[in-house]
Amino acid sequence: MKALIQRVSHAEVRVAGECIGAIDHGLLALIGVERGDGEADADKLLHKLLHYRVFSDGEGKMNDDLRKAEGGLLLVSQFTLAAETRKGLRPGFSSAAAPDEGARLFDYLVGQAKAAWPKVETGRFGADMQVSLTNDGPVTFLLESH
Repeated sequence: MKALIQRVSHAEVRVAGECIGAIDHGLLALIGVERGDGEADADKLLHKLLHYRVFSDGEGKMNDDLRKAEGGLLLVSQFTLAAETRKGLRPGFSSAAAPDEGARLFDYLVGQAKAAWPKVETGRFGADMQVSLTNDGPVTFLLESH
């Protein structure tokens, strides 16, 4: 399981022109589910999302995590993160989880996140989404569960 995280001052996701999830200060996490991923991968990734130190402390150093920064977490499914890009000029998706399994694990991650943190918003799995953000820094990291 992968998460491309960006520290943001604002982020939102829209479907058919309607805002379905938005946060101000916090993390936008684009989530990719790969074949063979399971609930343990989602749990490990969630731990990283909540505890990865990407926010500035009082001295301006990246020492604070999402909880200490009291930020929001916007989770958006991103099928293309599971793409194979090493060969050729067109991505392959054979390493991505099947859609039903991807949806199940994304929903599991969202449920666990909402149980652990009160400031969680989401996109809609499988929908044509428009995501906008203001990257703060910019600060962007790729997190992986394995």
